[in-house]
Amino acid sequence: MPGDGTFRDDFGASVVVALVALPLCVGVAVASGVPAELGIVTGVVGGLVTGWFRGSSLQVSGPAAGLTVLVYEAVQAYGLPALGVLVLAAGVVQLGMGVLRLGRWFRAISVAVVYGMLAGIGLVLISGQLYALGGVEAPGPTLAKLGGVHELGARADLAAVLLGVGTIAAMAVWRRVPARLRIVPGALVGVSAATAVAVLLRLPVEKVRVTGVLAAVSPPGWGDFGVLASVGAAGTVVALALIASAETLFSAAAVDRMHNGPRTQYDKELIAQGVGNSVCGLLGGLPMTAVIVRSAANVEAGARTRAARVMHGGWLLLFAVAFPRVLESVPLAALAGVLLHAGWKLLPARAVAVLWRTHRGEAVVLVVTASAIVITNLFEGVLIGLGLAVAKAAWETSHVHIEEVWEDEELCVKVVGNASFLRLPKLLDSLDSLPHGQPVRLDLSGLRHLDHACLTALEGWERARAPLPGREGVI
Repeated sequence: MPGDGTFRDDFGASVVVALVALPLCVGVAVASGVPAELGIVTGVVGGLVTGWFRGSSLQVSGPAAGLTVLVYEAVQAYGLPALGVLVLAAGVVQLGMGVLRLGRWFRAISVAVVYGMLAGIGLVLISGQLYALGGVEAPGPTLAKLGGVHELGARADLAAVLLGVGTIAAMAVWRRVPARLRIVPGALVGVSAATAVAVLLRLPVEKVRVTGVLAAVSPPGWGDFGVLASVGAAGTVVALALIASAETLFSAAAVDRMHNGPRTQYDKELIAQGVGNSVCGLLGGLPMTAVIVRSAANVEAGARTRAARVMHGGWLLLFAVAFPRVLESVPLAALAGVLLHAGWKLLPARAVAVLWRTHRGEAVVLVVTASAIVITNLFEGVLIGLGLAVAKAAWETSHVHIEEVWEDEELCVKVVGNASFLRLPKLLDSLDSLPHGQPVRLDLSGLRHLDHACLTALEGWERARAPLPGREGVI
């Protein structure tokens, strides 16, 4: 928790993150087919409950866009009252995974995949927030958003655009002011300035809307737990737990690269998420994950300890319950400006350039991961990136070469390295090019690895090669 030297940084960052998180909480809830207030409930739990745990110091949790489709389908299939039960059960599964120390395996994530995830999230964030900046309804999936950007100029609300651009400009300028003034985060300055302008000029732009948060809390009844007897519901629980855990720990790896503070303790973070989702389930809220957008805003706003994310949960609750009219003064375009700035910071242009010069294969993995996230979603895109990284590593480590040595008029062929199916065509081509009509001895003692595919192929090659009369052709 904060000391005397970090409280002001954490306090300012918590306000910024709360302002960023509020419209995201509402938007995720609406997209999931549930009351908007349930998204705020999950955001509050992500701060006041999960925020206290020591798993990750700067990562911020709340409802995530990556789970909207799964939650929507679950609500349609089992009803809103059953949602709390499903989320509670998923939290218990996450707790079990954390206790079994399964979270630490995520430390093996490829750097290229992490940068690709950051780039993909940045592109998705920018494509969506461009529409929010212009006060225009987004057309749907990310590809549709990107395809419709050229039409934004004709449809955008000029007042909203100016507020959003002004917020970004204020953040950029604020980085150049004297250090004694920068104790106030630039994002908070930008949002406050845009809000003041919108209020003073009475600009007709869309603003934050929140009502009835406490009334939306609806704990599941005993009868609702019967849904867990369904095979489909059990599958939904497992899917929620796995996807929420993966997104959380993938994000943790990314957030760790954005600051110089303590590194994430993966198993403890998994336990923290399990506790948080269990509480969300008991309150009838949405499932939570660690959210890279809020986490990036937290780091960018200058947070130093986990106190920032705890206080952000308190601000969410206070704003939504006690001061809804204050929130209703904040233009969504100003928040879109903050998110656009955060999204731009997530694009690792310098990392791509360095990788292209030094490890071109890693650069390809990065670009493919980012593209897959844009085309599909965060979870599937990262899985595609991980699969490509594994395939690349397998290809690079499966080196095999053949040495030909004559020993007493007998050709000795030594196979050295790692013989896997990836190199099988090269191996067979080399063996088939050996001269026929003379004895050949095949020496496999130099192989460090020989998989079943290569072993079967070598046995077939041995049978197909005609031995000389009276001699053993292949040994």
